[in-house]
Amino acid sequence: MKIKYNLLHNEKNTKARYGTLETNYGTFETPMFMPVGTQATVKTLDPDEIKEIGSGIILSNTYHLWLRPGEDIVAKAGGLHKFMNYDGPILTDCGGFQVFSLAKPKDISEEGVVFKSHINGERLFLTPEKSIEIQNKLDSDIAMSFDECPPYPVTHEYMKNSVERTLRWAIRGKKVFNNERQSLFGIVQGGEFEDLREWSAKETVKLGFDGYSIGGTSVGEDKPTMMKMIEYAIKYLPEDKPRYLMGVGEPTDLFEGVERGVDMFDCVLPTRLARHGHAFTKYGKINLRNAKYKEDFTPVDENCDCKCCKNYTKAYIRHLLVADETLGQRLLSIHNLRFLIKIMEEIRIAIKEDKFLELKEEFYHNYKNKN
Repeated sequence: MKIKYNLLHNEKNTKARYGTLETNYGTFETPMFMPVGTQATVKTLDPDEIKEIGSGIILSNTYHLWLRPGEDIVAKAGGLHKFMNYDGPILTDCGGFQVFSLAKPKDISEEGVVFKSHINGERLFLTPEKSIEIQNKLDSDIAMSFDECPPYPVTHEYMKNSVERTLRWAIRGKKVFNNERQSLFGIVQGGEFEDLREWSAKETVKLGFDGYSIGGTSVGEDKPTMMKMIEYAIKYLPEDKPRYLMGVGEPTDLFEGVERGVDMFDCVLPTRLARHGHAFTKYGKINLRNAKYKEDFTPVDENCDCKCCKNYTKAYIRHLLVADETLGQRLLSIHNLRFLIKIMEEIRIAIKEDKFLELKEEFYHNYKNKN
């Protein structure tokens, strides 16, 4: 079935909103943070652990699964859910972000993008139609329209040509989309330019997607610019469809996005930080490789309810990291993901009680005044 968004409450002091998403695998509350499972796995976690941390939707990556193991193999397995043994909703991105990090501007044409595989250097060609075809075969619950994700900064002229082409690609992709179980999201681009964000949002909405994403943020711009990008686009997106801010996962950015009306977020940040020994805490990020934690027998975050914080100490996790034991990375990945998901749980309660700004102020006071 197609997803269905239900708007249940607008927070009276901000543009924050509480709602639910009905999916093929149950109904989930928004705003939500979605863990990223790039290669059909949330790094180091198994499906049961993903559910234990309270995850709703998770992501997989079209580009990576196209290269390995190939969309046909996933389809033969019965689709992405069966292939990875995950009975929860999955969103697949279009591959655009990965492609454009590998391609040069001269390799982007009206037809699609030519680039080299990051695995073996093989010449590849990805089109809007091919991106949708791959996602249809992966059989995710939500597929993304193929877009160009331009770098920052670029000229107004470059961005204008880019967003116009992204819209034409969206039309082409929508024409070949043929999976009745899947929902298809459109992507709004436009960089830092208000007129282009407005145009892109309005024209994309006219095409009638199941949800809308704000793309092209967190690509090197400063925070005030990122917030303007969100504001320029979001006011033209329909109230009755989910709004998804792509690739954003810093705790403070979640608050800022929700305040402006965003419903869905994703980012590789929590697991990437974990693999380098970093952990989110109530009082900011910490690096557990630091020697000062060698004899610290307290939890990573005493306010967290994940199994890492319930059962292990900073000293033990530091030992694992220094000894290069995978368990340390696993436990921190579980913690960092749970930390962000728990933030979203608290945000949802605050929205329903019209106390979002109070929660934000309290969180910022602690998070920006590290002990």
